Parts: sequence; C-alpha cells; structure tokens
Amino acid sequence: MAEKQAIFTLMGGRVKIARGIYNPTCDAVWLAACAADIRAHSVLDVGVGTGGAILCLMANNPNITNAVGIDISTDMLTECAHNAELNGKSIELIHGDILSWRTSRTFDLVITNPPYFNGTPARHNAHHNADIKQWIKRATARVKPRGTICTIIDAAVLADVVSILNTCCGDITIIPLFSNKQSAERVLVRARVGTHGGAAVYRGLDMNCDYVLRDGLTISATLSKLGGK
Repeated sequence: MAEKQAIFTLMGGRVKIARGIYNPTCDAVWLAACAADIRAHSVLDVGVGTGGAILCLMANNPNITNAVGIDISTDMLTECAHNAELNGKSIELIHGDILSWRTSRTFDLVITNPPYFNGTPARHNAHHNADIKQWIKRATARVKPRGTICTIIDAAVLADVVSILNTCCGDITIIPLFSNKQSAERVLVRARVGTHGGAAVYRGLDMNCDYVLRDGLTISATLSKLGGK
C-alpha cells in the first residue's frame, strides 16, 4: 500500500494541511464556503482544531485582518500553527474552552463546527460530549451586533441550534447537505446577531459537490452555478 503523503490539500490545492492527529474533513470546507459569503475583517473559529475551516475561509476572503482560533487541545493548536505557517497565514491561537472562556472580545464573524462525538475522548483530547446548546450560546456571545455566526452541524441537533439562535438572532439561513441518505446528514446554519429577519431554507446540496470541494466556491456562487439545473 502506498504511503500517504505528509501534506494534502483542500479546495483544489489552495489550502495545504499537514497530515497529523486530526485531518480536516469536507465539513471544514463546507463551513468555510458558507462563511465566505459574509463580509468580515475579524473572525473567530470556535474549536479551531488543526485549522482546516479558518484556513479555507481565509483563502476565500483576503479582507480578514484578524483571525483567531480557540481550542481546548494543545495538540490541535500546535498543528494548527504549523498549518497556518504552511499557508503563509497569521492566526492568533488561544488555548481555552469556549464554555468557560471569559472575554469581552467580539468579532464580525464567528464560525464553528461543534463537537458531536460522544464517548471516550480521542487521543488528541478535543471536545467530546459537549452541550450543543451551551456551545452555540457561548459562540454567539462572541459575535458583534449585526455580525454573523456560521456553523455546520449534525442534522439531528438542528432544532437545538435554531432554538438558541432564535433568542438573539434573525436572518437565519438553513442549507441541508445530503450524502447517500434520503435525509440530510449535515446542515449549514447562518444567522445575524440582533436582527429580526425571518428564516430561509435553501435547496439541499450534495456533500460531494465539486464546486465547493474542488473549486472552493462559496455557497452563493455554488447556488448560482446550480441555478439553471
């Protein structure tokens, strides 16, 4: 069997990732594609991991001048710092737990791929068994007024996430993602803090969509491409 390469890429080669304790999946690329439609200069990645989502976002948004990632795992943060260096990006990394982080800092955009793993912690000591409602509540608290929170979640917790966002956000956007099942496997959710616009549910997208995974297009650009189909 051929040995796996030490470096692999995302978004058609635009983002480099060192193979390590945790390798970003397509969830990271989808999250970045959803967030890249938002004009933002400052961004916080809650549960930054090894940096897949925030690096993909920065590849699509050169206007980001303040990129911050927080994670409970020092191992993850070490690899994230290496991946940022590989891509020539600057990310401020914070070792901490979003559920207990005390700060007054807020951001134009907060992105997060919340932990959904239950059971024995993985060897990289990332979050597991997290309270999804508290996670989203704490992440949303770090968004500036009229700023945006963007997340990718397991479809099974959609009701929990929307129930929290409804308390402080408007303009909620919901985009289901499908694989081989009849029901959605993941859902992208985006909302603005302090606004009162209604919710919109967009057409479901194939999780293997080349426009996003290969070409690195944003969600709006992908929907435009698919509009005539």
